[in-house]
Amino acid sequence: MPTISVLNQQGTSVGELELSDGIFGAEVNQAVMHLVVRSQLAAKRQGTQSSKTRSEVRGGGRKIYRQKGTGNARHHSNRAPQFTHGGVVFAPKPREYTICVPRKMRRLALKGALTSKVKAGDMIVLDKIVLAEPKTRLMVEVLEKLAVERKALLVLPERDVSVLRAAANIPGLKTAYVNTINVLDILGHDKFIITQAAVAQVEEVYA
Repeated sequence: MPTISVLNQQGTSVGELELSDGIFGAEVNQAVMHLVVRSQLAAKRQGTQSSKTRSEVRGGGRKIYRQKGTGNARHHSNRAPQFTHGGVVFAPKPREYTICVPRKMRRLALKGALTSKVKAGDMIVLDKIVLAEPKTRLMVEVLEKLAVERKALLVLPERDVSVLRAAANIPGLKTAYVNTINVLDILGHDKFIITQAAVAQVEEVYA
């Protein structure tokens, strides 16, 4: 089983924690993680783009000049794509971008993302996180003591209004719960900060 140090809010080690092999020591399948990230990004697209083809553009019902004798190319409508105000060739239309990924592949990708953070040394386990008041300054002090300088994902075991409000105004810091973590957020942040209670929930839910 992989082991990791448990830190307090001052950044001092207060013990060690054995992590589950099935969750934090799983196979890192980059192809599956790539597919899941693609599906998440695709799901964010609205798919409402729309342009008009030559048959949908208003006007152009009359032949612009006679077929022969002008020395110009033969045309009928001035709404053809080569004309100004003409239609669009292969115009984009509203469509669904959803990529269906089986549940087993989504679970495999999530476990692989968690394992990659452990192997890279980018996972930080806190014994607990408690703020005296919901102040951004207090959360910044915690991050500084944990040596977190770039983007970080903070996973909480349950809703904590003080922590949520204190973290809301910090650029690059995102909060999540055990049931809302996903591959895109895990891989998209440099540090993965999680409380000891949340680790137990992750091992229970995703086992």
